[in-house]
Parts: sequence; structure tokens; C-alpha cells
Amino acid sequence: MTVDGNLRIAVVGAGIVGVSAAEWLRRDGHDVVLIDRNQPGQATSFGNGGIIARCSIVPVPVPGLLAKAPGMLLRANQPLFLRWSYLPRLLPWLLPYLASAKRERVVQIAAALAPLVTDAFDEHTALARGTPAEKWLRSSDYIYLYTDRSAFDDDAFGWDLRRDHGIVGTSLTRDDLSDLDPGLSETYKFGYALSDHGFIADPGAYVGALAAWFSAQGGRVLRAEVEDIEARPDTATIHTDGETIEVERVVLAGGAWSADLARRLGHRAMLESERGYHVEFAEPSHTPPCPYMIADAKFVVTPMDAGVRAAGVVEFGGLEAGPSRAPTQLLERGMRRLYPNFHYASKREWLGHRPATVDSLPLLGPSPKSRIVYFAFGHHHVGMTAGPKSGRLIADMIANRRSNVDLSPYRVERFDR
Repeated sequence: MTVDGNLRIAVVGAGIVGVSAAEWLRRDGHDVVLIDRNQPGQATSFGNGGIIARCSIVPVPVPGLLAKAPGMLLRANQPLFLRWSYLPRLLPWLLPYLASAKRERVVQIAAALAPLVTDAFDEHTALARGTPAEKWLRSSDYIYLYTDRSAFDDDAFGWDLRRDHGIVGTSLTRDDLSDLDPGLSETYKFGYALSDHGFIADPGAYVGALAAWFSAQGGRVLRAEVEDIEARPDTATIHTDGETIEVERVVLAGGAWSADLARRLGHRAMLESERGYHVEFAEPSHTPPCPYMIADAKFVVTPMDAGVRAAGVVEFGGLEAGPSRAPTQLLERGMRRLYPNFHYASKREWLGHRPATVDSLPLLGPSPKSRIVYFAFGHHHVGMTAGPKSGRLIADMIANRRSNVDLSPYRVERFDR
């Protein structure tokens, strides 16, 4: 231990979850090193939709998905893509993932996601307050756009789940939507507005600023590739491509890249990359008044400091393959459907890797094989939303502080053979 009784801790992974864990641990007085091969906030946290979505308790696999998926893969205007050459490697993950779409299981998953996301804006505020990152944090509504009221009614299963967890919105007519956003296409005639949400106007800069604050306050940021973790009962050795580090606790928060290190530690993570895309439009002709979820196309549109970002889409193709053209083309078509006269000065395209477990829940907590190692990855679509809360929970576990959250759904050994 360090001389004051606190711990030497390594956090592996400098996305929002890892940076949050590192900063909460630093505030507890620990000697913390944050390790990533990239600059903090420059991987998956860089390119997400930026929405602090306290409503995001409904997983992607829901009742009826299995019947719809083949048709979605074969139609160009659907937000689901597959690199077919990757299918043999994907199947051991894909089959249990689709099996989790049973109604009873989805209800359980939603109940487990709720404690991580429903107070998300407050958690972000607590983490960012008084730091340079605070300037990118915006409180806002979050509006789901539908082609008409019947399309909203077709989503009743998801909205009933949200309502069961206290998430209730306000219906918006076509006239209401036109008043809010005069350039909005006539395609969208119904909206559902959720208050108490928010967004981050530059996710990459936000996470980078939190990491810079962590460093300025005494934490250490190390740019290195973690090659192995050697865990013993009381200490661990982190082997990187630049140096070897001795610590007393390890937090594995490497997102979609965590599976290999988890395997070396004796765990089967059942983790896959759910590849997501964004297109960010600079100097756009139209900017939404708040973030939108385009319900029929399953992508979000967020007003960012650098322009308007359209983000979403699901593509299965692993961590190694480069970007595909079809997903970004779909997002561009979606923007022109949203705003018929949409134009812009320039655009930037991006591909990232959501860390997806087969049950849409993160691995969050200590390893029973090595109690000094804690997992904090697998947040699927809610990484940015749930990052600060997850980091706080990890800090509480390491400090042996009692939590009012039932942590059993996130136990790290649940996929082990």
C-alpha cells in the first residue's frame, strides 16, 4: 500500500467508463494510473451520439427481433448490417444474444439497466462540476420522432417498460413539432418528448478534459498498450509495451477490447463489437433544438459544437475490419429525410466499437478468480450515459462502501463455463 493507507490502482482503458473510475478513485485518495494506447476519449467515447439518455433501459434485442432480423439485413434502408465473412466467428455470440429477446428476459434486463442510467445527468454533473469538462454538458429534452401516432403505438412494449421505471414523456403533434423546428420534414408527424435528459456537445473533448483534470490533480495518464495482467492475491503486474507497473488493484475498462485480457484472467466475457457510425456535418443548414431519436431509422441526431451529428446503426463485423460505406450512406439519407433541404459545408465520418455482451448488461465488479481485479466494460449502447455511475460504483466497491444498487446482474463470472 501507499504510505497513507490508500492503494496503487491501474485503470486500463481511457474511455468515459475508465476515466470516470480513475477520477472517482483519485478523489478517494488512491494513487491511480490510467492506461490506454489512445489519447483519453479518442476511441469509442469520441464518436457516440453524445446523449445522456436516462430512458435507455430497453435493449436492442426485444420480442420480435428474431423474425425481423433477416429482412432487415437484406433491405438497404434498414439500420442493421453484417459482414457475412464474419458470421462464423459471430455465431457463438449471436445465438445467445438473440435468445435474450424473450419478453421476460427483456423485462429483467431493463430493470438491471435502470439503476445505471436513470440518474445519469446528475452523475455526469457530479463528475464534471468544477472541471473544464463542465462546459460541454448540456441539459435538454430528448425527442423521439415518429412518422405518425400509430408508429408510436407500435413501440408500446418499450414505452411501457420505461413507464414502469418512471420515465414518462409528453406527446407532440405535427403542429408542436413545426413550432419547435420549422425545417422538419412532413414525414414526422408525431413526437414524444422526454425531459430531464441532456447531451454532451463534444464527447471526445469532454472525456479528454476529464482525463486532463485527473492528471492535473495528481493522477497519471500513461499512453501504452497493455499486453498482459499478472494478478496475484494482493498485487498485480501490468505489462505494457513501454514499462511494467506494480499495483494493488486493477480496473479493466477497455470496452470492446477487454475480452482478451478477461480471458487471460480466466473469464469468458461473451463480448462482441457492435460497430456504430456517425456522420458529423459542419455548418449545417438545419440544427435540431435538442437531440432527436429517429424512431423508424434507429439513429440519433445531436446538435454538437462542431455541427450536427447523426449517429447510430448496428453492424457486426468485428474489431479488425475497416469502415463500410453503406451505414454512413444510410445516415446521410436519413438526414435528408429529416430535413429535405439539408446542406452543409463539410462532413466527417467515423466508425466505433460498442462493447456488447449477449445480455446487454456490463460486466461490473470484482473477479472471483482474483479479488484485486475489477471489471467495468460491456456497456453496449449506454457507455456514455452510464460511465460516471459505473465509475462511482467501482470506487465504492474498492472502498467497501455499501451500495443501494443490486450488483448481481453485472457479476463478471456469469458467462464462464
